Amino acid sequence: MYKQPLIIIAGPTATGKTKISVELAKALNGCIISADSMQVYRGMDIGSAKATLTEREGIPHYLLDIRSPEESFSVWDFQQEAKAAVAEIASQGKMPILVGGTGFYIQALLYDIQFEDNPPTEARAKWEKIAAEQGYEYLYQKLKEIDPEATTKIHANNHKRVLRALEYYELTGEKISVHNQRESQKESVYDEFFYVLNMDRKLLYQRIEQRVDKMMADGLIEEVKALYDKGYHKEMTSMQGLGYKEILNYLSGEWSLEKAVYELKKGTRHFAKRQITWFKREKNVEWINLENYGFDYHKICDKIRRDVEKH
Repeated sequence: MYKQPLIIIAGPTATGKTKISVELAKALNGCIISADSMQVYRGMDIGSAKATLTEREGIPHYLLDIRSPEESFSVWDFQQEAKAAVAEIASQGKMPILVGGTGFYIQALLYDIQFEDNPPTEARAKWEKIAAEQGYEYLYQKLKEIDPEATTKIHANNHKRVLRALEYYELTGEKISVHNQRESQKESVYDEFFYVLNMDRKLLYQRIEQRVDKMMADGLIEEVKALYDKGYHKEMTSMQGLGYKEILNYLSGEWSLEKAVYELKKGTRHFAKRQITWFKREKNVEWINLENYGFDYHKICDKIRRDVEKH
């Protein structure tokens, strides 16, 4: 049975995914689909490390700037939009290239994981009420009691997924970690070429530090202030993203600028570590250590192009 070819360029933050994907798209007549939970939001460019128009080099990019910061965007939303993007790109006779570091998004598309896009339930309303009264930290502790395995993959700040996991358990009596494990055993619906970029941990952390310094120099404070002035606040899912919550704490006077930058660097290092752990569990991936290619992105691009062409 024919399966649509799909190139995936994944990996932790600050490994050069944008650079390689644009090179690849030029070499293979491709278009890029972003698999990043923050880059969907308009006006959130610097903190999400969204490719600039210059960096995109005229290559069409899908799933960037498709939501306002107050709008929700779930993994189900991503899956539906990404499926449509793959189909549209393929219909133009071009190669779809999925790029990003949100592992759950990639998995959802690849294995066509079934999500219940249910209308609000009584169970959800109940947990939302508890969250309003006792805070999301309480919900996270409840989830830890019910499904400790789920909390190894769901971050405490990801309120939407915490809520969904509790709701799912209440409605079905099944732990969401069991459901997700079963879904992840499915076979891919695409003919995928799945690459994960990586590098020496110490070097990766240095690059993260440099990236944060560059974000600050590029105007991250001004970007967050502009969002804050429009009424976007830290209870919103979008504003809980790395770079936004820390600067909001600075703007509100809770933290000094020095502490905000320190916490952002620390948070990004932890995030990169979690991304690596996620991709290590993924099936059928080829890890590309950048040191082995002397950090030459043209060489890496050539290697992937040859893989695709000989296939």
